[in-house]
Amino acid sequence: MIFTAGDLRHLVIRETLNYLNDWSQAAENLLLGTAAHESGLGGWHEGRRVGLYRITPSMHRTVWDNYLIQHPELASDIRGIAGQHSFLKDPHGELATNLKYATAIAWMIYRRAEQALPDPANIGALGTYWHRHFRSRPEGSAKDFVTSYQLLIRDETLAAA
Repeated sequence: MIFTAGDLRHLVIRETLNYLNDWSQAAENLLLGTAAHESGLGGWHEGRRVGLYRITPSMHRTVWDNYLIQHPELASDIRGIAGQHSFLKDPHGELATNLKYATAIAWMIYRRAEQALPDPANIGALGTYWHRHFRSRPEGSAKDFVTSYQLLIRDETLAAA
């Protein structure tokens, strides 16, 4: 593991959600669980899936072309997180090298679902939400999400302050 779950929670996920004025404990736990399940909190490429959240280039484009285009202020905020030159040369590369940008895009995948988030302490419900709105592997299940969360986030408190 490149960093701890606590580091990711406090230094990347929480800061990104606060920057986007979208922080909630449920969103934070959901993104932390997503990173734990999708990449084991590390690793950058697995086939066409890129970065901590294993976002495909086609999903990345879909977020920009079908969701963020309808929300120009939010799009501008997210574009501000990306590297000025690297985003223009290799936008999908930002998913692998810029954790805050990848987190913002992962959050947009969830946000475009426009459904209420589950109870932040209910990891099973977070897993079901992941399965419905994010899952990047066809074989993944909500139970797999819960197992990854429990293994990689273990002693982390759900409502870490």
